[in-house]
Amino acid sequence: MAEGSLKVALLIVSTTAAKDPSSDSSQLALSDVLEKQGGGKWQLIDTKIVPDVVIQIQRQIMLWSDVAAEGINLIVTTGGTGFATSDNTPEAVSALLHKQAPGLVHGMLEASLRVTPFAGVRNGTVIVTLPGSPKGAKENLEAILKMLPHACQQAAGMDSRTLHAGGVKKLEADAGITSDTTHTKSHSHQDHGHHHGHGHGHGHTHGHGHGHGDLVRHTPPNANPISNDPSLGPSRRSRESPYPMLSVDDALHKVRENTPAPEVITSKVDTSLIGRVLAEDVSARENVPGFRASIVDGYAVVAPKDGKLNGVFPVVSISHASPGDGKEIKELKEGEIARITTGAPLPPGATSVIMVEDTVLKTMTEDGKEEKEVEIAADGVQEEENVRAIGSDIKAEDVVLSKGELVSAVGGEIGLLAAVGVAEVKTYRKPVVGVLSTGDEIVQHDRAGGLRLGEVRDTNRITLMCAAREQGFEVVDLGIAADKPGTLEQTLRDALRRVDLVITSGGVSMGELDLLKPTIERSLGGTIHFGRVAMKPGKPTTFATVSVKNDAGERVSKVIFSLPGNPASALVTFHLFVLPSLHQMSGISPPGLAKVPVLLSHDFSLDKSRPEYHRAIAVVDATGHLVATSTGGQRSSKIGSLRGANCLLCLPSGKEPLRKGAKVDALLMGGVRVGI
Repeated sequence: MAEGSLKVALLIVSTTAAKDPSSDSSQLALSDVLEKQGGGKWQLIDTKIVPDVVIQIQRQIMLWSDVAAEGINLIVTTGGTGFATSDNTPEAVSALLHKQAPGLVHGMLEASLRVTPFAGVRNGTVIVTLPGSPKGAKENLEAILKMLPHACQQAAGMDSRTLHAGGVKKLEADAGITSDTTHTKSHSHQDHGHHHGHGHGHGHTHGHGHGHGDLVRHTPPNANPISNDPSLGPSRRSRESPYPMLSVDDALHKVRENTPAPEVITSKVDTSLIGRVLAEDVSARENVPGFRASIVDGYAVVAPKDGKLNGVFPVVSISHASPGDGKEIKELKEGEIARITTGAPLPPGATSVIMVEDTVLKTMTEDGKEEKEVEIAADGVQEEENVRAIGSDIKAEDVVLSKGELVSAVGGEIGLLAAVGVAEVKTYRKPVVGVLSTGDEIVQHDRAGGLRLGEVRDTNRITLMCAAREQGFEVVDLGIAADKPGTLEQTLRDALRRVDLVITSGGVSMGELDLLKPTIERSLGGTIHFGRVAMKPGKPTTFATVSVKNDAGERVSKVIFSLPGNPASALVTFHLFVLPSLHQMSGISPPGLAKVPVLLSHDFSLDKSRPEYHRAIAVVDATGHLVATSTGGQRSSKIGSLRGANCLLCLPSGKEPLRKGAKVDALLMGGVRVGI
């Protein structure tokens, strides 16, 4: 195959562009890259537009790769690579490939692009999927364009000896790639300072070699910009985390900074409103009360000018709190009275209400069922006495609830909204949470029979789901994902289509099967904002965001919290990091658990290097103070340390224990009981 004759077909995947081709601008951007930056090696021979439908995507690719007589070398797709339910390109293409091309994928990811690329080979044709935005498609193609001629020639079956004549350096030079920085200073001899770093984890501070000789590093410290590449195997994985160790405060700042803003929706005023936060001020639609109402059971009267109401008065009408029959009520005149119940409207002409306790029944009607005459002896009666004026509780257009207020089940907010005639309000949508466990060793907690060697029952998923539901969030059970890159990637892709925030547990340490960080960064194009926190337990806690496309075609940010696999670590870090993020997305302020001071009921040992979040039980003692007692052994794998815990004690690092009676802060996870 001669250079200069590589043939390209462009497939635009867009339901919108399929209806209106003029709406697409990716074709122009990509053809411009091929023409101006392709070195004259590419010929764009065909362009098609198909809707985002798996069958149509696959049919067109197969026509080009299996049937076309032109001998197409490269198929470039653009669009349909996001996470919306209508984005189907990666799934459609992956099912057709005979061989994947991870090198091209890494080339796009290393350009620090927020993409979900896919690449591979079918019948000698290289296939590359690019995002739908013109900018994203252009940048991705530019990132791999110089590697594509070599890939296409290999895929087409060109003789390897001929292709590789001149060695790797010639191939790199032809592609415009240099490897000058790949191995330079790989032993970390910086400015002749010789920072050998012979640390063996024994606590020695003088760098003694113990006869092991010089250690050989293949990457200088902190040179790994992202997580391990699983395709390189265990022998090439990093021996230390590339992520800086953040303090808890710095990690919480990252969470606040990168959690998506809350989404405003319209909510009905009913029981589903409980737990939501108002996104705007709410004003009364009408006066409360909407009429002059009695505040007592008694008799409506027309108060004389001198205030003296003495004598026997005829009862001419009755006013109940229940609505009337629509008949016009006769105007009350001085010298007449009307029986009235609490909350009932005053008859026309009435100025005041006399309490029933201040009256005496004198005569009954002939049937004995109603009052006929009542005696009143009252001096100093004033107008509007025992009367609730129109709008005296709430006036129309008054602000009754303010933006940012939480609608509770006990505070009367729903009753207030109902009273002023408000049927709908603007609120912040509560995020949907997905919970996923990872690991080949994890089995369902309720699986019958005993455990085989190495198996562990899944305690984290059900625990974290319960914790999220207790906080009022809708939870989706994402099941258990195996320790396989493709399986984990697909599980996360599906999850990000369904939920706003994903919680995973396990797979965040440095082992060869710890795949969450590589999958988030390398396969999903996500950003890991922190991967280690200086705390106990929970050091490998990871917080990431992934840019995805929603069903409306808009780019939105989804959150992933990858928590440690040990049960205590997972629950502690949920309350410390995940909950503030969920609160922030819900509009709840301040986010996170309430912090209160407590007294220690006994001595507490401290970790020498890391602050600890100690599971404890706080109670109110006889003196009215909050007193905290440890739940026992705090090993991160010890699920029993969670039993009964209603708070996390914020213990500092230190060499000396904190003594009984010392005051520390506690984060309240549950209700506080009164001690005996």
